[in-house]
Amino acid sequence: MDALTRFRDDFTEEPGYLDYARVGPVSRTVAAETLAQFDVLSHARFGSLDNLRGQDVRARQAVARLIGFRPDQVALQPGTTAGLMQAIFGLTGGVLLAPGDFPSGPFAAVRAAEALNVVSPVWLDTQGDRVTPGLIKSQLTPAISAVVVSLVDPRTGHRTDLEGIRQVIGDRLLIVDAIQGFGVIEAPFQLADVVASGGQKWARAGWGTGFLALSDRAVDALVPVFSGYVGTDVDEPWDEVLPPSHSARAFRVGNGDPIAEARFAVALEEIAAVGVATIETAITENVTELIDIADEFAIPVVSSRDERERAGIVVLEPPVEQVTLLQASLHNHGVTVTTRGGTIRLSVHAALSADTFDMLRAALTSYSTAVTY
Repeated sequence: MDALTRFRDDFTEEPGYLDYARVGPVSRTVAAETLAQFDVLSHARFGSLDNLRGQDVRARQAVARLIGFRPDQVALQPGTTAGLMQAIFGLTGGVLLAPGDFPSGPFAAVRAAEALNVVSPVWLDTQGDRVTPGLIKSQLTPAISAVVVSLVDPRTGHRTDLEGIRQVIGDRLLIVDAIQGFGVIEAPFQLADVVASGGQKWARAGWGTGFLALSDRAVDALVPVFSGYVGTDVDEPWDEVLPPSHSARAFRVGNGDPIAEARFAVALEEIAAVGVATIETAITENVTELIDIADEFAIPVVSSRDERERAGIVVLEPPVEQVTLLQASLHNHGVTVTTRGGTIRLSVHAALSADTFDMLRAALTSYSTAVTY
């Protein structure tokens, strides 16, 4: 059995699930790891709790392996939003970002501006909701010190050109919200100064898992505004308030959940075992199949067809008056998707069963026979 087959065999969701961009059902291995760690916590055998304390290091090593950072450049977070808040509150100057991006970034920028008056959101005027190097270059000013982008746009499925953006922004900080591609697409994360992601979607690690990765340059530039006692260079700083560590460690508030850290670690270890490139190839094939099925039923696909510009998301945009009908057909046939703003988003991982294809075709058949023109 090859590595990809073993990886696919670890998927446990029911047929019809096409919603990984919302949440990834945890794998068998993650579920087993959770039970094992809870067993350790529930019995508290002599010496066993040290294993729980070691999950932070294990998870940071797993993150670092996938994104090309050092483990000491990674600080675990409860999720993507917490990591982005830590980073953006630490900025000074203008921060360029798209107002239509997922709310985590825009909210962090506005809240930081309101609270500290040292960050100024600069709203990127996008075309077709796509953030491109050319658009960013045309709107850069000397006052902008950082640029925030999504690795994959959650509404359009568009994959951002990090290399192109790095070239046009020069020495400004590049902050990447990686939640919609982390662990399943190969990306040049080393070009970013800040990478934030969670593990509840494509990594299939469940909620409460995430990280903030900072380049050495980012550590020098960012102020650790929310830095708790675990953010110092001393494990237990009693009797005095020490300064924050000059590392990613400074961007932590309190100790994390070791069981969540174990879930995250084992999920990323699974990914590393098969390889991100192999997973991405499998996802590419499945996305192509979904697009072909949509074309078969003449349903407009508004996400990119170019493999270089897409990840695991396919966005359908039926006529406005038919959105509810298509949504109902998918629901009635047990196909799980996300409907938002007149579009229907399908998102697929490396494993896709023949039953899911059959259910999708049945739903689209019902839809097409019910449509009146």
